[in-house]
Amino acid sequence: MPYVPHTEEETKQMLKTVGVTSMDELFADIPPELRPKSFDLPKGLSEMEVMARMERLAARNKVDVVSFLGAGFYDHHIPAAVDALISRGEFYTAYTPYQPEASQGTLQAIFEFQTAICRLLDMDCTNASVYDGGSAIFEAMMMGVRASKKRRKLVISEALSPIYRIMLSSYTSNLNLELVTVPHKQGQTDIKGLMDAVDTDTAAVVVQNPNFFGQVNDFTKLCDHARSVKATSVVSVYPLMQSVLKTPGEMGADVAVAEAQSLGQPLSFGGPYLGIMACTKKMVRQLPGRIVGRTVDSQDRTGYVLTLQAREQHIRRQKATSNICSNQALCALRTLVHMSLLGPGGLEQTAARCMELAHFAAKRLTAIPGVEMYSEGPFCNEFALKLPVSAYDVVDALTERGYVPGFPLGRYYDGLENCLLVACTEKHTREDIGIMAEMLGGLLK
Repeated sequence: MPYVPHTEEETKQMLKTVGVTSMDELFADIPPELRPKSFDLPKGLSEMEVMARMERLAARNKVDVVSFLGAGFYDHHIPAAVDALISRGEFYTAYTPYQPEASQGTLQAIFEFQTAICRLLDMDCTNASVYDGGSAIFEAMMMGVRASKKRRKLVISEALSPIYRIMLSSYTSNLNLELVTVPHKQGQTDIKGLMDAVDTDTAAVVVQNPNFFGQVNDFTKLCDHARSVKATSVVSVYPLMQSVLKTPGEMGADVAVAEAQSLGQPLSFGGPYLGIMACTKKMVRQLPGRIVGRTVDSQDRTGYVLTLQAREQHIRRQKATSNICSNQALCALRTLVHMSLLGPGGLEQTAARCMELAHFAAKRLTAIPGVEMYSEGPFCNEFALKLPVSAYDVVDALTERGYVPGFPLGRYYDGLENCLLVACTEKHTREDIGIMAEMLGGLLK
């Protein structure tokens, strides 16, 4: 849409309305030395010139690389039908108003999303989504704080995504909460250490499965222990892998959270992504955000409503369960469409394919002299390698040749500068893995 500036008459009228006679008078409160003397802007371009300029800039992007990056965000295949369906005007521009029952189609779509997430995670209830995986973990921890009433201690594993741990540290810095981090054991989640740390002063404990190093755990005993001391157990998961792993519901978790990027969201320079939250029935009144319910009207017709609204900030203001008052409706719809197109069988096949390729890659790469597994436990589609040289140097060298070999763990973990986190998805091939193995082997000779 072209930008149309105000006319001189319109500008005079606006200045008169606010009680000044000139633009200088309008900005008189700003000290003169802080005002820009000139913006020194170039002349404007036509639409055609702008398009040509953007095309030249876009041509500088390197998109023809094979990437084994993961670390919480994965390059999965997204069926073309996902974009085709969610770009329909009814979905793409819809917004749930504060008279939500007027938007039955939007509410039904969110209800179907909630149903799919509950089935995927084996949980009782879920909300309409939150912003991303990190905000979901924070909200889950605050659910535990509210449920425990006076407890202020929060226990997290160091094997939880460092991105999430940084977010939690930032979010809780002014909330008078004690954040206790239990160190990992060579990439493994220290379940015993977590159980020792979770006591009668603990509001919530947070773990991740698979963890940041790709290691798979069964947190049933930890969830049972948390329940025995009346602490809230929170399990963060890789949602695509829930079709082949033990789910949070099966482990007995009170709250399950996830970054749903792996279910139909493109990587897109970090967003927008989608946070999902689910919980047991007893925790539902602590759940933040919007919840859509299904009911019948006076004529026995099915209808959809926003339910349990007394939790929300537009009603309870400062006493609400959370200040979050929106959701990622379009991203949630993408996830619903993606899951529906794949179906339970397709999700399981995709997860199995990712695991097969990752185990093949681990075998090929550890056959290179000097390369070994950093962690020896079970993993899904992601694993950590210990290299004889700096992982940063390996990433730089192979990226120049069109292959991004993984994520250097030294970025977030001291002492792991030689460790590389490698992720495989269904988009990779055995040939891709073989070429990367040959490149790495040649580099390390």
